[in-house]
Amino acid sequence: MQVLINSDHHMDLTARVQGVVEGRLERFEGRITRVEVHLRDLNSQKLGERDKRCTMQARLGGMRPITVSHEASTLTEAIHAAADKLERAVEHALGRLQDMPGRTPPEARVVAVEALRELGRTEADHK
Repeated sequence: MQVLINSDHHMDLTARVQGVVEGRLERFEGRITRVEVHLRDLNSQKLGERDKRCTMQARLGGMRPITVSHEASTLTEAIHAAADKLERAVEHALGRLQDMPGRTPPEARVVAVEALRELGRTEADHK
């Protein structure tokens, strides 16, 4: 899973953000190709109650991107809350895919394709 971080020039939280994102989404690693994180200070030098924003967008193979955001008084709080929201959103989206009637889970399709390839090899060996 690739984690891309975009932020204002004065914010350097790359390692922290990457650790939080990877920690929250590690169980979906095979499904998520990329996560984009945008950090922003909404009021610049002015202090405010909720002036830090973290937006995260997860890209899953074969699906629309999933985007969440959170505004908080600190970047750390915004990052952790957005990561929690993204984890729940990805879990929900993948759960809905598996709950669709007649839909074969992606893992089962991979196994089926591999079984067909193996069957084709064994038939060719017998000819």
